Amino acid sequence: MTMELEGLALSIGNSRLHFAGLRGDKIEWVAHAPHLRGGLEELPEAILSFLSLSLPLYLASVVPQQTEFWQQYPHTQILTLADLPIQGVYPTMGIDRGLALYGAVRRYGAPCVVIDGGTALTLTGGSKGGQFGGGAILPGLGTQFQALYHQTAALPSLSLPLALPERWGHDTNEAIASGILYTVLAGVQDFLSDWATRFPHSAMVVTGGDQSRFLSYWRSRYPESPFSLIGDPYLIFAGIQACVHARMKNAV
Repeated sequence: MTMELEGLALSIGNSRLHFAGLRGDKIEWVAHAPHLRGGLEELPEAILSFLSLSLPLYLASVVPQQTEFWQQYPHTQILTLADLPIQGVYPTMGIDRGLALYGAVRRYGAPCVVIDGGTALTLTGGSKGGQFGGGAILPGLGTQFQALYHQTAALPSLSLPLALPERWGHDTNEAIASGILYTVLAGVQDFLSDWATRFPHSAMVVTGGDQSRFLSYWRSRYPESPFSLIGDPYLIFAGIQACVHARMKNAV
């Protein structure tokens, strides 16, 4: 299977490296690794074995310091906003948001809105015709938990709970989880309601590292929501694949 791969994709997020093996329209495998500190030799052996095949590596990064390490690999091709056939994006928009939106447009059509849950939680809209329709950025779920721990003297360090807690917490841990999660969910609900008034019948897709947990919270909080959220953890890789195919087509 390794010899059948056409290329590798790498999305460098604020917290981790995300790899995928690409073949045609398929994502053959996905792997994750910590940020590099010294060089490519720190990567897991399985990833290094794929790099040894000299496959093209399509890189999307929001961390310039991590991008520098990949200059050592001679087959790196860096993707930028210029590779996206989406009109209206602003120059400083993260390539991760742009690729996830492009992946959503290609997979689910337009209009659509992407909720990306990671270190930051972002909402990115694609209007009719797949044009950029605006968006919003706020601290991600885990980031909000850690911010309270680091910025206060007595509050504990907590992880995301397995299930949505009771709204009215009966101890500090429950109160923190409730305050963050119910507020974020209400905010996202408000954004989606506004989007739906502008673009009815829009696809709504959740992606990113926290997508599974976010969907669980959402469905618990809004079991009768009129919005049918789609979970797609590999949306950014779909965007990368679409960009790669567009590049190949233009090169012919």
